[in-house]
Amino acid sequence: MFSFFKKKSPPPVQPATETPPAATEQTAAVGVTPEPTVPAVESPAVSDAAPVSSQATISSARDEEALEHLPEPTKKLSWTERLKAGLSKTRDKLGKSLAGVFGGGKIDEDLYEELETVLLTADMGVDATMHLLKDVRNRVSLKGLKDGSELKGALKDSLAELIGPLEKPLDATGHKPYVIMMAGVNGAGKTTSIGKLAKYFQSQGKSVLLAAGDTFRAAAREQLVAWGERNNVTVITQQGGDAAAVCYDAIKAAEARGIDIVLADTAGRLPTQLHLMEEIKKVKRVIQKALPEAPHEIVLVLDANIGQNALNQVKVFDEALGLTGLILTKLDGTAKGGVIAAIAKQRPIPLRFIGVGETIDDLRPFNARDYVNALID
Repeated sequence: MFSFFKKKSPPPVQPATETPPAATEQTAAVGVTPEPTVPAVESPAVSDAAPVSSQATISSARDEEALEHLPEPTKKLSWTERLKAGLSKTRDKLGKSLAGVFGGGKIDEDLYEELETVLLTADMGVDATMHLLKDVRNRVSLKGLKDGSELKGALKDSLAELIGPLEKPLDATGHKPYVIMMAGVNGAGKTTSIGKLAKYFQSQGKSVLLAAGDTFRAAAREQLVAWGERNNVTVITQQGGDAAAVCYDAIKAAEARGIDIVLADTAGRLPTQLHLMEEIKKVKRVIQKALPEAPHEIVLVLDANIGQNALNQVKVFDEALGLTGLILTKLDGTAKGGVIAAIAKQRPIPLRFIGVGETIDDLRPFNARDYVNALID
């Protein structure tokens, strides 16, 4: 039975109560075995007020510490300006290398070899690089280009065409609640992305509930709680326990309250940790038991700093879960922004959002042409 209680020692189960907003909800664990018939969950009594709570799961001091690490925007910049600033490391690396290619001179094999080297060093991968070179050659031939300075436009058009299929904005309509399951390795920025997504959906007038399904790393739960407080969003959490149970309870709570979006966090794991990959498959199965058509979106969060390794993660998580979308974070801290081209060529799963900074506004829907223009001046 799904219930809310106040934590005491030893902790007795208390009836659902309403307490000050912007705190977390602590749920009773639901017994979940690898392949259970999940018991029916009784919907809790819910008021129309702000999120209810039994008691915060972390101390005030830890709350404050977590909140201190959530940076606020210091200067209002347009998205184009933030995108260019965020991609500066990749653009600078490309710009210096491409200066010789686009600097003029005859278009010949030496120039193409130089362009090939530049694309590979930007972590676009062999397949994407070969594709781009072939396409650029065709464009040069069709347009009768002669001078190296004319290659820039051809390269930008070719790159935009390659990564264009990844530009598919997330449509979170058609289901209520719309359940988004998040996955990724430790340190990819998964929990932070969830907090930013909550704000993004709120800006669209949608109500959001967070499921703290990372039950292994205490800091992840606390971080999600801090984001929940910041955005005035309810967080379903329990100390320890089963990640699948937390997600199950969150969905049932969202159904009872008429919540639009459920963002379900999961513990970070490496693709090589087979037992943990089996566990995340279990989380997906239990979500399906809670709501048959869910999860409606399965998103893998990737750290752009790992370059070509991101492609390997996409392949393994896709085979395990059937990914429907990607989020690429930390593009502002890497010169490997070309990995998007590698993903587009080998595993063209929609890139729903990209992150180019630490502020809450630095996670935005991916736009292929904007990305190319910010990448290549």
